Amino acid sequence: MIFVDSCVLIDVIEEDPAWSGWSQSALDEWGRRGPVCIGPVVYAELSPDYDSPAALDNLLERAGIEFREMPREALFLAARVHQDYRRRGGGRSGVLSDFFIGAHARVANVPLLTRDTRRFRAAYPDLVLVAP
Repeated sequence: MIFVDSCVLIDVIEEDPAWSGWSQSALDEWGRRGPVCIGPVVYAELSPDYDSPAALDNLLERAGIEFREMPREALFLAARVHQDYRRRGGGRSGVLSDFFIGAHARVANVPLLTRDTRRFRAAYPDLVLVAP
């Protein structure tokens, strides 16, 4: 099993010329190994481009991507790691979602497929990242 960061899915959905090939290849490879999953935060990040939950669910089902709820332990961990980040002077914009995504993968003890490794490596040094 692997969790997927939204940037990888957006690469494929939007056919990003620089990254869609790598992202699709990684999704295909990990799909052969076992479940490819997203949590509530990635679902929310993808949602604005769809007219309804059913439309997004249809895309995810066709892509073979499973939705997994986030356990309370991951919610708690994300809040604590984000608090430490802020105490060290980290900025506010666009970061909390990454802490939730990383915590979900960390608590599930599965790798995270992402292109944005900097914050994940700093916040969760023992999280296995699959990245270019």
